[in-house]
Amino acid sequence: MLYALTIFLSSFLLFLVQPLIARLILPWFGGTAAVWTTCMLFFQCILLAGYAYAHAASAKLSPRAQALLHTALLAAAAATLPILPDPSWKPEGGGEPISRILLLLTATVGLPYLLISSTSPLVQAWFSRAQPGANPYRLFAVSNFASLLALVGYPLFVEPNLTNGQQVYGWSWMFAAFAVLCAALAWMVSNAQPGAVARTAEASDAPAPGGKDIALWLALSATGSAILLAVTNHITQNIAAIPLLWLAPLTLYLLTFILCFEGQGLYRPKFWWPVVLAAIGAMAWLLVDPDHQFDLYVQLGVFLTGLFFACMFCHGELYRLRPANSHLTAFYLWVSVGGALGGLFVAVVAPLAFNAYYELGIGLVACALLAAVLYRSLNYVALGFSLATLAGATAALCYDGFKFQDYVRLSVRDFYGVLRVKEYGTEGAEDHLRRLLHGTIMHGEQYLNGPSRREPTTYYQVTSGIGKAIAAKQAGGPIRVGVIGLGTGTLAAYGRQGDVYRFYDISPAVVRIAKSEFRYLGDSEAKIEIALGDARLTLEREKPEQFDVLAVDAFSSDSIPVHLITREALAVYFRHMKPDGIVAFHVSNRFLNLGPVVGQIAKVSGAYAVNVYEKGEEDRTQSDWVLVSRDPKALEDKLIKDVSEPVEEKPTWRLWTDDYNNLVQILK
Repeated sequence: MLYALTIFLSSFLLFLVQPLIARLILPWFGGTAAVWTTCMLFFQCILLAGYAYAHAASAKLSPRAQALLHTALLAAAAATLPILPDPSWKPEGGGEPISRILLLLTATVGLPYLLISSTSPLVQAWFSRAQPGANPYRLFAVSNFASLLALVGYPLFVEPNLTNGQQVYGWSWMFAAFAVLCAALAWMVSNAQPGAVARTAEASDAPAPGGKDIALWLALSATGSAILLAVTNHITQNIAAIPLLWLAPLTLYLLTFILCFEGQGLYRPKFWWPVVLAAIGAMAWLLVDPDHQFDLYVQLGVFLTGLFFACMFCHGELYRLRPANSHLTAFYLWVSVGGALGGLFVAVVAPLAFNAYYELGIGLVACALLAAVLYRSLNYVALGFSLATLAGATAALCYDGFKFQDYVRLSVRDFYGVLRVKEYGTEGAEDHLRRLLHGTIMHGEQYLNGPSRREPTTYYQVTSGIGKAIAAKQAGGPIRVGVIGLGTGTLAAYGRQGDVYRFYDISPAVVRIAKSEFRYLGDSEAKIEIALGDARLTLEREKPEQFDVLAVDAFSSDSIPVHLITREALAVYFRHMKPDGIVAFHVSNRFLNLGPVVGQIAKVSGAYAVNVYEKGEEDRTQSDWVLVSRDPKALEDKLIKDVSEPVEEKPTWRLWTDDYNNLVQILK
């Protein structure tokens, strides 16, 4: 029980700290889903380092030397508490974010995470020494069960009820308790009877794993890890980068480890192969099916279910291919190497090598290939269907790649997502149109010729909420307008002589595209300013800008950066507004009902809010804006009053703050 308790507590802390620390730094890097992917890469690499330490300590050090070293490291880790990120790590804007996130995490949680990640294989090795003949792999199931509890408990109990500070200090105190428990166990094992150690040595004559075994361990663990992160990217890029959607895939991933390593033989290839192949085929089909591209429940249902069965295959085969207990730490080391390689591929290699999200399709092809290799010995039917699934997944990957580039003039991918400029019509003609897409969502378009060239379009046309807000302020002379989210720079079309339009955007690629592929910025009569970096961090550093209008329009595909829609965020915006200034929140969204959230934030801040909804018909794009002002007269201007309505109220909803948000309650 002492071994199980130590592993349980370490794994609980291991997976509790992941969403905690990622949530703390998410607003510093634009609230994008790539922050979580980069954090996962860090966690996987430190897990690898922890497993390497456990393997080296078990192989090279005596029990007493292990106890001495581990106790010293635990004491050093406790000295680094609490795990609170230093504000000096906040980016200035324009810098490369991945290395900064990795360094930040190393400085904040590196040593504590290394030690709790090493606990499971290290304690299993201690258990094998003290209890020769027992099955230590069942302790791995205990480890994953604790991890599962942490992941489920965080969005359901921890995040809704505890502030960030309470979470940080609570975790730090639990780590201190774990350090004491683990050190005590290390010294207890170091005093084990020599006879037990001798019997363990006698059992270590099992042959060492060969190159084929190691290659399969690497391939299976890397594929499972890559599919996990690719599915997470897929389901978060159009909704929101928040712990709830990060943790659902990770929870299923861990559940498969528990079921496979529990030791009861739940995964049996002769029964599972049809389900595994069907899951891969369903995900490949949905990857290219245009009819259900924006069907939230179909997307979640197919990809989360498919992830579960794909990982059952990967982890079930890993358990079937496990070595003798004497090579346990080496097995875990290679499995963690594969996991880190999968994370490295999705978080670092894919954004650098690809101009779109191709890693999910590649992961499905890799999974289908492994299924064909490992199921070939079952029977000819399994082999035939495995090869058919492999062919189908490959075809889906190729089709997705070609279809994604239809009408594409330019495609760019960076840390913040995939940008495509699509071109339609005849060059030189009035129907010549360019459109900017971020992920799968249009973020602006412009006609390049004729009188339409200077007209604001899509969500920003003169009949939209932001169009009415700007027009209402223009009656008083030159104005200052702030825009969070550059896009194509459409709002610059409203600029007149004497006006100032200041755009905030975190992505250098967006700035380049707005300047080179669209003409709104260059054609505007207003003075144009562009501030590169996360808008909220930039506004917090700047002196008051005295904006007449501030448009909050920062989306990554259709995903909302939650840190821009909180009570504290609105306080930052108001600091930059004139007394009668209008903050315009763009709340158009396929999946989320954001209007009541903004209305509630405005109400508790002593401000007033109205909703301007424009139905999409003929040449108009549907848009939904909530206009907020501290001066009610600003919203009673005839241009606004004639098209606005009260914001829907949801009195049972809890206020969104930097410490709290609830995605489930705002799902449409």
